[in-house]
Amino acid sequence: MDRIPISKQGFEKISQELEDLKAQRPAIIQAIAEARAEGDLSENAGYDAARERQGMLEARITYINSHMPLFDVLDLDTLSGERAIFGATVEVEDLDTEERRTFTLLGPDDADHKKGSISVLSPMGQAILGKEEGDEVIVDAPRGRIEYEIVSVEFRGAAGLNLK
Repeated sequence: MDRIPISKQGFEKISQELEDLKAQRPAIIQAIAEARAEGDLSENAGYDAARERQGMLEARITYINSHMPLFDVLDLDTLSGERAIFGATVEVEDLDTEERRTFTLLGPDDADHKKGSISVLSPMGQAILGKEEGDEVIVDAPRGRIEYEIVSVEFRGAAGLNLK
C-alpha cells in the first residue's frame, strides 16, 4: 500500500499516542534497571515484566513511526459525493435477513467497529467502496457470502463521528 487514508482527528490522535509512548520510555528503563539491581535475572519476574512492557512499547512506536510518512490525512468536513468513499457513512441492508447496518468508512488506523466505523480495507469496506445508493454488493464474510444493498450514502463530517 502506497498511502494510508486517515482523518485529521485520527492523525492527531495517533500523533499524541506516539508522544505518550515516547514519554513512557524513561520509566520503563528505570524499572528494568531496578529489577536488574535485584540480582539473578533468570528468576526475576519484575525484570521479565519490564522487558516485555518495553518490547510492546517499542513495537508500537516502530509501527507508528513506519506509518506516519504513509498517511494521507483527509479532512472529513470537506468530503462529499454520492459514492461510498473514505469518510462516507453508509447504510446497507442484508438482502436475506433485511437487517440494516450503518457505519462510516475510515482508514485502518481510524476505524473502530465499537464506534460505528470500519476500515476501507476490510472485506465490507472493499466491497462497497465506490458504490452508490441502490447498488448491490457481495461480501465474503466468515459466515459465507452475504448480499447487501446500499440503502444510503451520506457525509456527516467530523462532527457526526465519535473519533476522540
